[in-house]
Amino acid sequence: MNDFDLVVINGTLVDAEKKIAAPGNLGIQDGKISAVTREPLNGKRILDAAGKIVTPGFIDIHAHVEGNRDCAEYMAAMGVTTVYNGNCGLSPAGELDAFFSRYERDGFLIHQLEQVGHTSLREAVGLTDRYQPASPRQLADMKVLLENAFDAGAWGLSYGLEYVPGSTAGEVLALAKIAAGRDKLISIHTRLDKNNGLAGLEEALNISRLTGAKVNISHFVYQYGYGMAAQALDMVDNALSEGLDISVDSGVYTSFVTAIGSAVFDEGCLLSWGCGYDSIVAGTGKYRGKRLTEAEFHELRKDFPDEQAIAMIGKDSEINEILERPYVMLSSDAGMIYDRGIPSHPQDAGTFPKFFRTMVREQNRLPLPEAVARCTWMPARRLGLSNKGRLTPGADADIVVFDIGKISDMSQFPCYGDTAARPEGIEYVIINGALTAEHSDIKPIKAGKILRGGAMTD
Repeated sequence: MNDFDLVVINGTLVDAEKKIAAPGNLGIQDGKISAVTREPLNGKRILDAAGKIVTPGFIDIHAHVEGNRDCAEYMAAMGVTTVYNGNCGLSPAGELDAFFSRYERDGFLIHQLEQVGHTSLREAVGLTDRYQPASPRQLADMKVLLENAFDAGAWGLSYGLEYVPGSTAGEVLALAKIAAGRDKLISIHTRLDKNNGLAGLEEALNISRLTGAKVNISHFVYQYGYGMAAQALDMVDNALSEGLDISVDSGVYTSFVTAIGSAVFDEGCLLSWGCGYDSIVAGTGKYRGKRLTEAEFHELRKDFPDEQAIAMIGKDSEINEILERPYVMLSSDAGMIYDRGIPSHPQDAGTFPKFFRTMVREQNRLPLPEAVARCTWMPARRLGLSNKGRLTPGADADIVVFDIGKISDMSQFPCYGDTAARPEGIEYVIINGALTAEHSDIKPIKAGKILRGGAMTD
């Protein structure tokens, strides 16, 4: 037979669906996996994966890339081939159709799916006060915009309820009902009541309970990883036993980053976290990498509200407690505002390598095939991506080759070191059949595609 465009030989292939690993070779043709075999294969280019792990490309179910090439390069360097954007209630400004059309025309480094954000809908109807509930007229207009976004190809609806404390249960449920009627996934950054942190999780579960919607709880460790993980996980377990269509994503850090002027840092936050001002580190701006004083904290809140701040809080043990639950998918939350192309938080460059280093190699908490499933087959299934997350003939040729003995995150928090240090141990990243990353060297190509409304545009 004719040579394949690309072959990967001598690797250990991980079947993320069946959760098994076995030696084999892959033949890639026209952006698809065409052969999975132990027989010899010929190719125009051959990648020898002897001693290495070969998996489907990682799918990040909670990201904020939104076409940011700098961020996409960090993602590709750690094996991410597809990102689910528009999280935390924030989606691209303006018409989503224009966003989709741009990347259909111009291409991008990695694959992107886009949600429509609740906060962005509020802003589109002139509701910029985060403490103000929507009027009946504004809610009616948001409903129309939401339907239009779904028609344009938005993959789901996201809420960032902690960022808009004025949003009412009625407003939230009215939009959720539309998403449920369209069979769209709803991603929820939960509300965190300073006096009852778990009330926001109950609200999120009730969205599914009252509307029948598919719900994904976002970055669980950031929401509940400072003393509430066990109770929060029990609530999810009970909801699943009840039959609710619930999933969870989580990262590998407890210290989160967001805009310092956001409602997350409103009065009372330090008391609820049990920390002082020096637990807040500037991620961008004039104080980048510095633990803030009370005066600096309030200065940034008042004069530089869009600068990023990291809350150095949480219990590392709760990361493991969350990720060990069988329904939890891995996510990075990557893509916050960059400072001259440099991420404000190590999650952008380190999440996936850190997951495999800690959970698989060092602590042996998850078997390798199970860990691979958490960032490939499980998010693909949750998002309805039937051609991704698997190493099978006909699947999209999004592939990662890495050394499980060497894979390591190198990025650090800005108060300790370089947030942008790329990982070690990831040998090759293939996107749509094209070699996109080789030993952290990112190729100047645009092999990624935009995905609209349940189907990839070819």
